[in-house]
Amino acid sequence: MRRPTPGRAATAAALVTAVVTTAALAGCAPTVGEVFPQAPSAVEKLAATPLTVAAPPPTPPAPAEPECVPAPLERRAAAVLVVGLPGVVRPGDALAQQVVDLGVGGVFLSESNIRSTTQVQTLTTGLRERAGRPLLVSTDEESGRVSTTRELTGPGPSPRRMAATETPPEVRSRAAGIGAQLRELGVDLDLAPLLDLDGGAAGGVVGDRSFSADPAIAGDYGLAFSAGLADAGVTPTVKHFPGHGRSTADTHAGAAVVDASVDELAATDLAPFQRAIDAGAPVVMLNHVQYEALDAGLPASLSPAAYDLLREMGFEGVAITDSVGMGAVNMRWDFPDAAVAAVAAGADAVLTTDGNQALRMRDALVAAVASGALPEDRLSEAAARVTALAGGDPVAMSCVDVVLPVLELPVPVSDATTDPVG
Repeated sequence: MRRPTPGRAATAAALVTAVVTTAALAGCAPTVGEVFPQAPSAVEKLAATPLTVAAPPPTPPAPAEPECVPAPLERRAAAVLVVGLPGVVRPGDALAQQVVDLGVGGVFLSESNIRSTTQVQTLTTGLRERAGRPLLVSTDEESGRVSTTRELTGPGPSPRRMAATETPPEVRSRAAGIGAQLRELGVDLDLAPLLDLDGGAAGGVVGDRSFSADPAIAGDYGLAFSAGLADAGVTPTVKHFPGHGRSTADTHAGAAVVDASVDELAATDLAPFQRAIDAGAPVVMLNHVQYEALDAGLPASLSPAAYDLLREMGFEGVAITDSVGMGAVNMRWDFPDAAVAAVAAGADAVLTTDGNQALRMRDALVAAVASGALPEDRLSEAAARVTALAGGDPVAMSCVDVVLPVLELPVPVSDATTDPVG
């Protein structure tokens, strides 16, 4: 038998001793607490340590509301146009389809569009159906010598005769009857009544189309007529701001000039308009007379000062021009130029009795915005107002929210009841 070498025996003995010693120590060694009585255990340390909870990741911001996008510029430009339809008697006629498809804000019915009640109803219904949107249908029914629908609604007294023979409540009732007939035809905007002051010859430029030369009487009867139309659901249009009575020249044929001061106008011609504005008149028509106290050389319909005056009087409705095909305008400005000048000056709606000009007028407005000659905000505001008047959504049209005035009823009138016939 081979005997282990001393080196190996010593190593084995040392290993056995180490194992025994380790086991003994494990069985009788003091704990940390015995050696260090004040030292907390690991569990105590963990319990005493406040837990730190990680914050949740930040909530991503909600997606921004999409910015309002207005209708295309071409559509907004067309929306400010109210155009006539010369010779059109059916909704399928070429001009009718052209202007409706262009997107005009409204149409104007003249005698050439009227054959019978059924025919006009078919025409107005068809125009609106093709448009597929709210569309103003207007006409010029003052009673008396300016009566587009006379063949259907019958003749009526002139405004001067009304003021001479009827009380304001009777005129309101009469106007409500006229309005009901217009509504039956599909008309929702009447370019009446006149608030112009005139006591001259009945057949004058204004003449018996005026209720009176007295501002109070003209205001009483103009408000009564307006209220009657509104009673029937037809929007009235007071005209011709800032008053045509001082001019004896016919703006259908050429220029007319008034040199009265603004103070003189305020004391007379403007007084009926102020009453109408205070009562909530929704639409005011501006004439083509040149007022030296405003913008000398410019007809009121193209005068920034005239529109500023109207707004300073508190008017918040739709400002519409008289027809820009009339001589006082058209002899100096072609239809497209007149449309741009009117909207730039402050008009919301541009009226022409010739819808054949609509495309040129629309394109001129678009080009004027593109060139900077016409601020886009001004066009958008005008389109919003006309859209609201038609019953559409002004925000969808222009991203501009407008609230138009509403004629307050009953309309107060003064004690005056009749005006002697001049």
